Amino acid sequence: MSTTYRRHHPRWHRERTPIFWWLGRFAYTRFIARELTSLAVAWVALLVVVEVAALGRGPAAWERLHALLRTPPAVALHALVLGVLLFHSLTWLHLAPKAVVVRLGGRRLPDGAVLAGHYAAWAAASLGLLWVLS
Repeated sequence: MSTTYRRHHPRWHRERTPIFWWLGRFAYTRFIARELTSLAVAWVALLVVVEVAALGRGPAAWERLHALLRTPPAVALHALVLGVLLFHSLTWLHLAPKAVVVRLGGRRLPDGAVLAGHYAAWAAASLGLLWVLS
C-alpha cells in the first residue's frame, strides 16, 4: 500500500482528542502538573537574574526590589512558588531510581538506596546553603 498523497484520496479517520484528555486519569494529571512546575522553576531563575541586575545597579535598586518582594502579594506568590518547587523536587527525586542504574559488585543497587542517596544529597545541599546564608 502506497502512502503517497493523491489528490482525491480520502483522509484517514482520526478520532479527535479533547484538550483536557489528561484529566481522565490521576497518573496523567500528576504528570502534567509536574511538567507545569517548570514554570515555577523558570520564575525563580528569572527572579535570580533580576536580583543580580538590581545588585549591579547599586544598593538603592537592590533595596527597591526587596521592598517590592516584601509586599504581601509577593510573599503569598513566593509561598505558592515554594510549594510548587517542593512538589517539583520530590517528583524529580522519585524519578531518579528509574533513570540512574547504580551497580556495585555486579549487582544493581535497590531503588530505595538510590532514592535515599538522592535525598541525602538534597539535605546536604540544603544544609550547606543554609550555613552559607546564615
